[in-house]
Amino acid sequence: MSDAALRERLKGHLEQVARDRNPFLASAHHFFVQQYLQQELGRWGQVTDHRFDFEGQSFTNWILDLPGEEPRRPVILVGAHYDSVPGSPGADDNATGVAVLLELARALAQQPGRSPLRLVAFDLEELGFVGSRHYANALHQQGEPLGLMLSLEMLGYCSHQPNSQTYPAGLERFYPNRGNYIAQIGPWQSIPTMVRLWRGFRAAGLPSQWLPVVNGGRAVPDTRRSDHVPFWDLGYPAILITDTADLRNPHYHRPSDTLESLDLGFLTQVCQGLIYSLRRL
Repeated sequence: MSDAALRERLKGHLEQVARDRNPFLASAHHFFVQQYLQQELGRWGQVTDHRFDFEGQSFTNWILDLPGEEPRRPVILVGAHYDSVPGSPGADDNATGVAVLLELARALAQQPGRSPLRLVAFDLEELGFVGSRHYANALHQQGEPLGLMLSLEMLGYCSHQPNSQTYPAGLERFYPNRGNYIAQIGPWQSIPTMVRLWRGFRAAGLPSQWLPVVNGGRAVPDTRRSDHVPFWDLGYPAILITDTADLRNPHYHRPSDTLESLDLGFLTQVCQGLIYSLRRL
C-alpha cells in the first residue's frame, strides 16, 4: 500500500468524522458518524452492534471481526472511540483513531494477519470509558480470552520543536523533549509486544517510545485516560497507542482540534506501522 494512497484515504475519513459529535449536544453529527462507521466497516464484513444503556438512553459500540491465518490464536482487539467532547470537532481526539481503525479494516481484510482481529468503535469514552467498560465487562462475564487489546487514542499530532513534549513529573528525564514519536503505554508484562510494535513503527519510518507500568498505571494517572483502562482493570493485556494528548497537543478538547492542526504524514506512518505489526502478531 503506497503512503500517498493511504494518506488520502485517512484524510477522507477525517473529513467525514472530524465534527462535533457529542452524543447529547451534537446528536445529529454523532448519528452521522455512526452511519459512516457502519458503511465503511461493512465494506469488509458483517458489522455487529453491542448496545448498552447510559442515563436512560441506549448507545452502541460497533464491531467487525476479521479472520486470521491461524484461527486458533486468541483474538487481537483494536479499539478507538468515536465520540467527542462538546464544542470540539475532535480531529485528533479521536477522529484520527477512527480513521486508522477503518484503514486497518481494509488492510487486514485484504491481507490477513496471523491472529483473528476484532475492530471495535467505542462510544462514550469522553464520559469515563463507558462503552469500552460495558464491552470489557461483557467479554469478562463470557470468559472470552483476548491475546491483546490495542487502544488507538489521538494519533495525528506531531511537533519537531524542542520542548514540545511534556511529561508527568519525573518522566522527562527518560524520554525525548520533542513530540515527534508515537507512544505505547502498557503493563510491564507486555514489553515484548511493545518491542514488536516498535519494530513495526520503525519499519514505517516512525520513532516510538514505550512506557511500562505496574498496578494498572495508578501511580501515573495520565496513563489511565482511554479505553484500555477497563481492560487493564479486568486483567486483559492492553496497550495504549497515542500521541500523548495534551502532553503534546495544545488543541486538546478545544474548538481548534481541527484537521488543519494534524500532521497527515505522521498519521500515515502510525497506520502503516500498525498494519505491519498486526500482520505479524
